[in-house]
Amino acid sequence: MPEQNQIIKIQNIQKSIFVIRGKRVIIDNDLADIYGISTTRLNQQVLRNSERFPDDFVFKINKNEYLALMLQFATSKKSSGGRRKLPNVYTEHGVIMAANVLKTKRAIEMSILVVRAFIKMREIIESRSNLLKKIEALEVKYDTRFHIIFKAIKKLMNTSLPNIKKRKIGF
Repeated sequence: MPEQNQIIKIQNIQKSIFVIRGKRVIIDNDLADIYGISTTRLNQQVLRNSERFPDDFVFKINKNEYLALMLQFATSKKSSGGRRKLPNVYTEHGVIMAANVLKTKRAIEMSILVVRAFIKMREIIESRSNLLKKIEALEVKYDTRFHIIFKAIKKLMNTSLPNIKKRKIGF
C-alpha cells in the first residue's frame, strides 16, 4: 500500500494523464518532468531505442490534437517560445519502457508511481461503469413499479387544492 506522500504524488501524476485516441497517455514534457530529465533527453532515448517503443507505447499526436490540448491547458504558442514540434505521448507501457531505457534511479521510482496512477484511474473508470450497469439493471427490473409511482405523483400534482381565496396584489 502506498504511503501518504506517494498518494499525493499519484494524484498529481493523474492530472497529467488524459485520453487521446481512446488511450490514456502522458505528454512527453510531463513525463520528462516526472522523471527529472529534459524532454529532449527523453525523446532522444526513445529514438535511440525505437525498437522498444511500438506505436501502442508512444506516438506523436497530430496538429488538431495538439491544438485541442493548447486550448485545454493554455500552453504557449510558437511566437512566445513554446514547442516547435508536435509532442510524443506515452501510454502506460511506454512509461515503463522509458524508465527502462533511462536507467536512472528517479525514473525507476517514478515509473512505479506513474503505473499506480494509471491503475487508480482504471479502477475509478471501472467502478463508475459498474455503478452505471447496476443502475441500468435496476431500471429494467423495477421499470413498471417506477412507472406506477411516477403516475401517482403526477396525479397528486394535478388534483386541485381546497378552495383558498387569493388575495389581490397591489392596492
